[in-house]
Amino acid sequence: MLFAVNEGNAQTAKKKVPRKVTVVKTVKGKKIKPVIYLPAANTLPDKAIKIKIVTDSGTMIVKLYDSTPLHRDNFVKLVKEKFYDSLMFHRIIQGFMIQGGDPTSKNPAEGVQLGSGGDNMARIPAEFRKTLFHKRGVLAAARDNNPEKASSACQFYIVQGKIFTDAGLDSVETFRLKGRKLPLSHREVYKTIGGTPHLDMRYTVFGEVESGLEVVDKIAAAVRDSNNRPLNDIRMKMKILRK
Repeated sequence: MLFAVNEGNAQTAKKKVPRKVTVVKTVKGKKIKPVIYLPAANTLPDKAIKIKIVTDSGTMIVKLYDSTPLHRDNFVKLVKEKFYDSLMFHRIIQGFMIQGGDPTSKNPAEGVQLGSGGDNMARIPAEFRKTLFHKRGVLAAARDNNPEKASSACQFYIVQGKIFTDAGLDSVETFRLKGRKLPLSHREVYKTIGGTPHLDMRYTVFGEVESGLEVVDKIAAAVRDSNNRPLNDIRMKMKILRK
């Protein structure tokens, strides 16, 4: 099952130009070694590809980051193919995040636990960036427990999060991040607008909500069952606004 919890391994670039790396993908037991290009973070101009996400609870506009091009391009491809149209936000946890993109959520039986769809699609290699973190409103890729921390090809989540105190962030660093310190600038954001700091550098962040954060709050507050699935279906439809 795909989810957003703890895990991670930073994959940062030191060069100021795109560099060639070899990433191992596993598809149905077979290892494939494609040659891909991973641009370093913050070295490319932001082209501001924006996605309009219309839901039963309102509309959001999401901006995709250019510093995570594998996730950006994969998301754009799926939106163009109308992959997400009529899928559900199938897992919601207030104060944490809302998750969607499971292809099995198109016509599911009532009450069935969702979240395992998309396993037949090739995973996206992790694109961890020290400048990208889990502040309120970011778009990030869900994943399972694969050791490479590679992302689901289709499932994503949007962070609602919560506001932290210094003591709370100290606790996250000690017990959830195993002693890794959060940058001071990130701590200030977590203390003002909030987020989910224990996911930093563990799940790939690849965009953020530019407008419609109140929709995230509304979806997160919906009545849900014991599997965190909304009792009333919350469906989505996506459209590219600018490229």
